[in-house]
Amino acid sequence: MHVTRFLLRRLGRLILTVFLISTLVFFLVRVIPGDPASVIAGVDASQSDIQNIRERLGTDEPLLQQYVSWLWSILRFDFGTSFASEEPVLDLILERFPVTLGLTLLAFGISLAVALPLGVLSAVKRWSLWDYLGMLYAQLGMAIPGFWMGILLLLLFSVYLGVFPLFGAGSFAHFVLPAMALAAGRSAVLVRLVRSSMIDELEKEYVLTARSKGLREGVVRYRHALRNALLPVITVAGIQFGYMLGGAIIIEQVFSLPGLGRLFLSGIYGRDFPLIQGGVVFLAVVFSLTNFVVDLLYSWVNPKVRIG
Repeated sequence: MHVTRFLLRRLGRLILTVFLISTLVFFLVRVIPGDPASVIAGVDASQSDIQNIRERLGTDEPLLQQYVSWLWSILRFDFGTSFASEEPVLDLILERFPVTLGLTLLAFGISLAVALPLGVLSAVKRWSLWDYLGMLYAQLGMAIPGFWMGILLLLLFSVYLGVFPLFGAGSFAHFVLPAMALAAGRSAVLVRLVRSSMIDELEKEYVLTARSKGLREGVVRYRHALRNALLPVITVAGIQFGYMLGGAIIIEQVFSLPGLGRLFLSGIYGRDFPLIQGGVVFLAVVFSLTNFVVDLLYSWVNPKVRIG
């Protein structure tokens, strides 16, 4: 019973989040200056041609009617048709999404591979050289913007050293530098969290009790303390994955990756309402599903969450 109620609450929160974001993005895109019909018609088009395009696109209808039609389309998983290419928006998104998702997954893996050992090492060797290096990495990672980190990595490893390709998405090597740039800031946040969570656990009574029983320090640290220290990390890591998914769109521009970033920017420049709306809602759904999965994972690791 507790599990069913927990799942229904989380599912209701997911639906509400997607609804609110859908509503917000619908009205925000209509604040963007410019008329999509004028952009499509061109500078030499007559007023009658522009009006005909408005009627075909449906932008001449009352705003409330457009909003109701938009919500009904979302319920049917229909994101509309792109004004510019006249292709289904969902097809355009799904065509580019594998590039963005692959970049995000690789960056997420790098961030965990860096943050977990470095955060734990900083905690168990407090005020040592390792701890200072870990905190320095965390500060620099949070201070340097991802796009600037990407430019620095391009200059060093592609232009000067020639280790990685400069642009494109033809092989795994093309994704290494973008993933490193995307992972730097997110892993910095996780390093600080892992360190502080691990320090809190090492100072609790059950750790002192385990040591008094004669357990080896490695067992106390990594089997008992680390397991509990990772509980808050699971939640934050899931949120960081969502941030990476959004940040990947910017990183893709730096490295000229044919992902969602270029697609969405073309939609913004062309006042392509369905493409902008569909793209934001799609990312919101992915972000909400990620948080939903993280909630399920956290409740599995910590059953007290389901009861509460």
